[in-house]
Amino acid sequence: MTRPFLVLQLRPEDVAADNEFDAMLRYGGLGHDDVVRVRAERTGLPAIDFDKYAGIIVGGSPFDVSAAENSKSAIQKRIEVQFMELFDQLVDRDFPFLGACSGNGLLGKYCGANISTRYAEPIGGADVFLTPEGERDPLLAGFPTTFRVLLGHKEACDDVPPGTTLLASSSACPVQMFRLRGNLYATQFHPEADPEGFRIRIEVYKDYGYFPPDTADDLMASVATEHTHFAQRILDRFVRRYRQAE
Repeated sequence: MTRPFLVLQLRPEDVAADNEFDAMLRYGGLGHDDVVRVRAERTGLPAIDFDKYAGIIVGGSPFDVSAAENSKSAIQKRIEVQFMELFDQLVDRDFPFLGACSGNGLLGKYCGANISTRYAEPIGGADVFLTPEGERDPLLAGFPTTFRVLLGHKEACDDVPPGTTLLASSSACPVQMFRLRGNLYATQFHPEADPEGFRIRIEVYKDYGYFPPDTADDLMASVATEHTHFAQRILDRFVRRYRQAE
C-alpha cells in the first residue's frame, strides 16, 4: 500500500482552509485516500510516525512568525514550538517536506534567518526567477528561468537562511524558494494557488491587514487572469518524486 502524505494546515478560517486543501489535492494529483489531513491550528501538531508517510506538506496561515510575542495567540505559540521540534526530526532524517508561505517562515526561522516585514508583498501575481541551483533542482528542472506565481505576505526571510540553498528569487523578495539538505523545501509563494483560490482568500482576509479592504474588488480582478501552472507543477513533482522513492 502506498504511504499517504501528511497535510498540516494552519488556517483557522474553514472556507480558506478547505479551498487550500482541495487545491493541494488537485495540483498534487492526490486523492483523499492519499493524504492524512490535520488542522493543526485547532489541535497542535500530532505525534508523527515518519515510517507511515511519504512526505509532509504545510500550507499558509494568517499567523506571523515575526509578530510580537505578546500579540500571538496561545495556539500560535504552541505551533511554533512544535514546528521547531518537528524540524529537528525532519532535518535529521532529511525527510521530504514542502512548506508554503507560513511553512517558509517557520523553516526559515528554524534555520536562523531573520523574519521581518522588510520584504512583504501585496496579494497578486509576481515573477520569480530560478537561481542556477534552482535550474538543477529535481522539483524545478526544465522550468522556464522566470515564471509567474501567486503570493501575498506580511513577512519573509530577510536573507537566505543559513545552511540552505536558494532556488528562486524575485526583485521584490529575495528568498522565494529554498531547500534544506536534499529533501526539505520551502516557498514564499503559494504553489497550490489559482485565481479562484485567491479570490476566496481575498474575501476571507480582507480585514487582516494584507491590503486596504476597499481594494478587494480590484485585487480579485487582477488575479483572475493569472496563469501559474509552473508554480502548481511544483506540488505535482514533489508528490511524484517522493511517492516513487518508497
